[in-house]
Amino acid sequence: MGKVEVNKKMKENSLLKTAFEFFTTKGFSKTSITDIVNQAGVAKGTFYLYFKDKYDIRNKLVAHKSSQIFRNALNDLSGKLDSLDFEDRLIAIVDNIINQLNDNQMLLNFISKNLSWGVFKTALTSPAYDDDINFAEVYEAMLNEAPYSFNDPEIMLFMIIELVSSTCYSAILYEDPCSLEQLKPHLYDTICMIISRHRTDR
Repeated sequence: MGKVEVNKKMKENSLLKTAFEFFTTKGFSKTSITDIVNQAGVAKGTFYLYFKDKYDIRNKLVAHKSSQIFRNALNDLSGKLDSLDFEDRLIAIVDNIINQLNDNQMLLNFISKNLSWGVFKTALTSPAYDDDINFAEVYEAMLNEAPYSFNDPEIMLFMIIELVSSTCYSAILYEDPCSLEQLKPHLYDTICMIISRHRTDR
């Protein structure tokens, strides 16, 4: 990567970092592009070289942060997943992600407030940055390695993600209706039920 490209990447990363700080402290609606560029120390026109508008930088941040969480989970579980069956492998990844979000509640709050299936699917299938994980490929490999096939695997994943994000948000932030540790066994049993409903023997 040449000097010009490095400089461009530094400016883009500075804008992303600054936007994340504003969105998680001041709030998305109360943050302006002017706030972001002034703090990042770049011209306003520079912002539009990388992002269409405030919504675009937010969506790219959500996608990037989501991808980082998946990458961390896969790194933490490296060498441990191969010996697990499909259900246990998926639950191990989910458990690691939940623990990460429990440890970083600011990130949980940001992602949960702004995550839509469209943004999440983009994060899965089109990594925005070189160090982002293409989780769609990981998920596809897991499906192919399972000794059975699945009806509508994308819908299955959608339901699991919606279940995890909605239930864990309340449990982590408010311990409502129970603590996270109390919730986990019920959550994982339900994930197994969802997988079972979509499973077809080969």
